[in-house]
Amino acid sequence: MRSTTANPPRKPAPKSLVLAICCLSLLIVSMDATIVNVALPTIGREFETSVSGLQWTVDAYLLALAGFLMVSGSVADRFGRRRIFQLGLLAFSLGSLLCSVAPSIGFLIFARAIGTWGAVVGVSMGFGPLVGGFLTQSVGWRSVFVINIPIGVAAIVLTALFVPESRAAKARSFDPLGLAIAALGIASTTSWARASTARISHLLEEPTL
Repeated sequence: MRSTTANPPRKPAPKSLVLAICCLSLLIVSMDATIVNVALPTIGREFETSVSGLQWTVDAYLLALAGFLMVSGSVADRFGRRRIFQLGLLAFSLGSLLCSVAPSIGFLIFARAIGTWGAVVGVSMGFGPLVGGFLTQSVGWRSVFVINIPIGVAAIVLTALFVPESRAAKARSFDPLGLAIAALGIASTTSWARASTARISHLLEEPTL
């Protein structure tokens, strides 16, 4: 008769390792907000698009990020934070893949919105333009999106291995209408603020009589 021994419980990962894995998401989300700015002139020349189209390439990403912040937090409390974190990383990586093969400016804007989720933020925000300039000049503008894919995949795998699952002890009742209104409100406010800033900048640049 064979004796069976139960598998011992897995030892929890160090908190510093869990924090580092979670920071990978901040790295790619924050860096992606700035790395694309360097590639915009090259993208504009290839797609022969207007300044407005290039602006939407940036704004679609930021508006989707702002709109989904509250929604993702509520959903994570209900269905599990690690699960939603991994789904977000997967969506971001797939969105970056779509951006890297975009055949038109409209498709690129759409893919940027799909790929949004979201001390490391500061580093990646400053690191983004440097990496973006190097990749755009040496490889091409599509590489600024390709670089997100291996980082996202690594974060998904490391999360599955070391980050414990957690959720709210008592989840609030699911309110899809409220979440949709909140997301729309945040995105609308962000859009209005960016449009107002652009108008003010335009007025300041106009020559005075």
